[in-house]
Amino acid sequence: MNTRFGAVLQAARQFWLAWVLGAAMAVTMVVLAALEDLPVRDPDDDLLPSYVRMPLIVVGTILVDIVPRVVHRARRRGSLSPATLAALWREVVAERWPASHWWFAVNGAVAWYLTYATFRNIKSMAPFVNGAEWDSAMAEVDRFLFAGHDPAAVLHAWFGTGLMAHLMSAVYVVWIVMVPASIAIALVWTRHTRAGSWYVTAVAVDWCLGAVIYLLLPSLGPIYADPREFADLPHTFNTTLQEGLWTDRVAVMADPWAAGTLQTIAAFASLHVGIMMTICLVARLVGLPRWVQTAAWVFLALTVLATVYLGWHYVVDVLGGLALGAFAVWVAALATGNRVGWRPRLTSPAEPSSAAHPAALASRSGPLPDRHAAD
Repeated sequence: MNTRFGAVLQAARQFWLAWVLGAAMAVTMVVLAALEDLPVRDPDDDLLPSYVRMPLIVVGTILVDIVPRVVHRARRRGSLSPATLAALWREVVAERWPASHWWFAVNGAVAWYLTYATFRNIKSMAPFVNGAEWDSAMAEVDRFLFAGHDPAAVLHAWFGTGLMAHLMSAVYVVWIVMVPASIAIALVWTRHTRAGSWYVTAVAVDWCLGAVIYLLLPSLGPIYADPREFADLPHTFNTTLQEGLWTDRVAVMADPWAAGTLQTIAAFASLHVGIMMTICLVARLVGLPRWVQTAAWVFLALTVLATVYLGWHYVVDVLGGLALGAFAVWVAALATGNRVGWRPRLTSPAEPSSAAHPAALASRSGPLPDRHAAD
C-alpha cells in the first residue's frame, strides 16, 4: 500500500503545475459560470461523454504500445499460438507498464484534460465576461506591419486562392489531430518521464495562458470581422468548420443554456501557433531526431501561413502565439526540474536539475531512452 501511494504521489509531483493550473482554471470557470449565469459543458460531448471518451483513448494508446511488440516478438520466436501470445503479453506488460508508469500516464492525461476542458469553457465564457472586441486594433497593427496592406490579401495574391486554400485547410485539420497524438506519445510511448511531463505541462500552461488572454483581449479574427476579404477562397473543410463555429457562437450568444454547445471563437493569441511553437522547442530541447525537429519547424511555418491565409488569426495573434508557446516551455521546464539554473535542459529522472552541465546531455545514448526500442 505504501509503495502504491508513493507511486501515485511521485506521478502527481511530476505534473504538479498542470494540476495547480487545472484546479485554478476550474475554480475560475465555476465562478464565471455563477456570476454570468452560464452553463459548464463537456467540450466534446457531441462525440462521446468525456468519462467514456478519455478511458477509451488511454486504453487505445496503451494497446497500440503493447500489441505490436507482442506480435513482433511472437514472429521472432516463430509462434503465434495463444499460449505464446499470452506469455509474451505478460512479458511486455511487465516491462513496459509497471505501476509507476500507469500512474504517470493516468496522472498526466487527467491533469492535461482538466486544463483543456476548463480552457474550452472559459473561452466560451469570454464574450460574456468582457464584451469588448479588439479586432479593429489588431487589424490596424497588421496593416502597419504590412505597410498598409492586409496580410491575408497579400498571401492570397502571392499564393493564389485555388490549390493553396485546400493545402492550408489540410494543415489546419492535421493540427487538430496532432495535438492529442503528441500527448499520447509523451505519456504512453516514451519512457523518459521527465521529457513527457515537461511537454504535457507546457501544453497545460498554453491552455491556461490562452484562457487568460481570451478573457482580457477578446477578438473574433479576420474571417468573422471582415468576411469579404475571404470571399474568393473555394469551399473546403475549413469553410465548413468556420461556418459551424459561427453558428455555434450565434446560438450561444443568443441563449447559452439552450444552445447545448460552447462557442470557441477567439483570435488573440493563436494557440495553434503557440502549441506548435511548444512542440518545436521541446523537440529541440529533448533532442528528438533531426528529421522530427525539421518536420516540426516546417509544420509551424505552415501553421502560421494557414492561420493568416484562412482568416483565423491576425499576424499579431501569430506573434502572440509564438511568445506564449516559448514562455510555456520555459515555465514547464522549471516546474518539472528540466533545468540548469534558469536554463531549460532535459535531465534524467534521477539527476538533480542543477547538477550537470548541458554538455552532459550529449554524452548520453539518447534523450528519450527506451530499453525496448528494438521491439
